[in-house]
Amino acid sequence: MLTIKNISVFYGKRQILHNINLDVNPGEILALIGPNGAGKSTLIRAISGVIPIKSGDVYVDDINITSLSSMQRARKISVVPQAVSVPPAFTVWETVLLGRTPYLNFLGQASAQDEALAHLVLEQVDCLHLINSHITEISGGEQQRVLLARALVQDTPILLMDEPTAHLDLRHQLDLLKLITKHAREKNITVLIALHDLNLASLFADKIAIVQNGQLCVAGTPKETLTEEILNSIYNVPVRISHHPDTGTPLVIPQIG
Repeated sequence: MLTIKNISVFYGKRQILHNINLDVNPGEILALIGPNGAGKSTLIRAISGVIPIKSGDVYVDDINITSLSSMQRARKISVVPQAVSVPPAFTVWETVLLGRTPYLNFLGQASAQDEALAHLVLEQVDCLHLINSHITEISGGEQQRVLLARALVQDTPILLMDEPTAHLDLRHQLDLLKLITKHAREKNITVLIALHDLNLASLFADKIAIVQNGQLCVAGTPKETLTEEILNSIYNVPVRISHHPDTGTPLVIPQIG
C-alpha cells in the first residue's frame, strides 16, 4: 500500500504542492489528472525521491521510505518517467537491465534470471526486436515502452508513471495500459499514474485524484470525479459526460462553440 501524508514541496520559496494526502491500495490503479502545471509530475518526483519533500511522509506499507537509501527505495518503487528522460549512450538492452541494478550481485553482474526477465518484459512491451538498437535511435513512443520495460524489470510493489502514453499511438496506448492493469491485478502492484487523457483515466483507473494549483481537489472513483460540474471548474472548459457503450464508465466530451 502507498500512503502519502501531508506532502508539501517547494521550489526555492515558491510552494508547489500543498499538504497532499492519498492512499493507493495493492492491485489498484490511481490516475492523477489535472491541468498543465497542476503538480502531477512534481508529486511523482517527490514520492520517488528525485526532488526533496519539505514536509510530510511517504509510506510503503508501514515503512517510511523518506528515510531509506536510494538503493533501498529502488526495491520499493519503480518509475516510468516521460520519454525525454532516456539515458544517453545506452542500447535498449542495457537500458532495460538498469532496472535490475538494486538486485545485482557484489560484482555488479546481471544473472541469467535477470536477463530472462528482461527478455520477457521486452517481449511484453513489443520491443524485443529493438534489443540491440541505441536508445537515442528509436522513436519517442518506442523509448516510452522501453522505459516501461525497465520499470517492470525492477519488480517493485509500487509503480509510478508520469504521462506514459504521451508519445504513443492509440494501439500502443491501449496495449501499455492493458499490460499495466494485468500486472497490477496479477502481482498486486500499486500503480500511481499521471495522465492527461481523461477518457483513458476513466477506462483504466480504479480511482482518480484531481490536482489543481498543487492541491488535491477531489479523489474517488471515475463516476465520482469525472462529473460535468467538477471538470468544468477544474479545466474551465464546458464538457458533457456520457457513458462508454461497453464499460459504462464516464465518457468526457468537450463542448465546442
